[in-house]
Amino acid sequence: MLALVVEFRIRQADVDAFDAAIRANAQSSVEREPGCRQFDVCRDPQDAQRFFLYELYDDEAAIQAHLQSAHFLEMEATTAGWVEAKTVRKLRRTSP
Repeated sequence: MLALVVEFRIRQADVDAFDAAIRANAQSSVEREPGCRQFDVCRDPQDAQRFFLYELYDDEAAIQAHLQSAHFLEMEATTAGWVEAKTVRKLRRTSP
């Protein structure tokens, strides 16, 4: 299983809209993508502009399916101008 860890810093004016968009994307990912096992959206309580995603996928093919899904592409296009910074890390889950 592979984990994606994504961190965002969102422009202040777009925080609420981004929050709604990323939560909708997470829900669609879990409901519509058989290889997406978990998609957590977290927000820093000390800095409302910081978001943290933790996503679990069966394998690389499941990640690629996610990145090509209509809901992901729509969310990316909608939110691109709202993002000040973004980092993505891919990790292999070793436990449990």
